[in-house]
Amino acid sequence: MAKLISGTYGEALFELAVEEDRLDSLAEEIRSLQQILSENKDLDKLMNHPKISKDEKLQVMENIFKEKISEELMGLLSIMIMKDRYRELDSVLDYFLNRVKEVKGIGVAYVTTVSGLSDVQKEQIVAKLLATTGYRQMEMHYQEDQSLIGGMMIRIGDRIVDSSIRTKLEELQKQLMKIQLG
Repeated sequence: MAKLISGTYGEALFELAVEEDRLDSLAEEIRSLQQILSENKDLDKLMNHPKISKDEKLQVMENIFKEKISEELMGLLSIMIMKDRYRELDSVLDYFLNRVKEVKGIGVAYVTTVSGLSDVQKEQIVAKLLATTGYRQMEMHYQEDQSLIGGMMIRIGDRIVDSSIRTKLEELQKQLMKIQLG
């Protein structure tokens, strides 16, 4: 259900931004809004409190954001509050930003290794991903996971390339179990 909501609202906002030729400015505004909302946990609690009416929540958001954010974004906030969908706001905003990246040919990759990578290694990974994926640019996220033992995992969207030693050992163990049981 959450994916349906984020897709519906996010796509509507995206189409409006394309129609008004405001893709970049709205994307920047959304990133700023997300940062403000993530830094203010009390506001999130207030907006999700069941005993506070929709009208009161709307008034709070208007007091905070009116004339500070675009009419389109204020309209989205209003609709989501009035339709009791505020909990899904972050996923709607993420959907919009992902659509912008998609249109601009920006891929998002998550690279997991045992230890940190050098700048040269990072550049090589980016170059290989650009050559094999068709993206024009990559947004890279690096993390470390000691349990991999060695190698790396790369995730782009729902595609995963896992060349970790941990996975190879698990596959070997499965093959050995089949031999013993067979």
